[in-house]
Amino acid sequence: MDKKIDPQHLDLQSFARDGLALRGEGALTDWPRLAVEEHGQELAAGAVLWQLQGRWVEQAGGADQIWLDLRASVQLPMQCQRCLTPVLQEVSAERSFRFVADEATAAALDDESEEDILVLSRDFDALALVEDELILALPLVPLHEVCPEVLPMSVADPAFEAASERPNPFGVLASLKTGVSK
Repeated sequence: MDKKIDPQHLDLQSFARDGLALRGEGALTDWPRLAVEEHGQELAAGAVLWQLQGRWVEQAGGADQIWLDLRASVQLPMQCQRCLTPVLQEVSAERSFRFVADEATAAALDDESEEDILVLSRDFDALALVEDELILALPLVPLHEVCPEVLPMSVADPAFEAASERPNPFGVLASLKTGVSK
């Protein structure tokens, strides 16, 4: 009988030691912090797809390393910053995390290592990590590849152009001044 593994209460050490994998799919409404980024009702959000893989890496002369590989993606309705219409934006994250025993070790290794270091827990919420990584992967400026509407590319304002054709009031004063001094 297979034991059911809860990704919100994951024992990372045994998950990595056994080289286990989890995958799942959930509606955007199940991810409240990510759902805040959804804009507009015209486009439907896709499901949040996620995948976790535990790894145990043996080290010669040192403590074995616990790793978690994460992959996640979602189609998220956002607002195009060029044409201001809805755009369905692909948001995806793919990261690997190394886990260490305590906060002090994590702080020390974080400064000198390019790896993502987290603290080991027997009750780790991997779905919160998935949500965090998708939020971090959000585009700074969501855009269509090609906007569906033709955008005005002119900065000229016809009212401004018409106003600039009126005579300059200082020019009129200058002509009065030259006319008075004669």
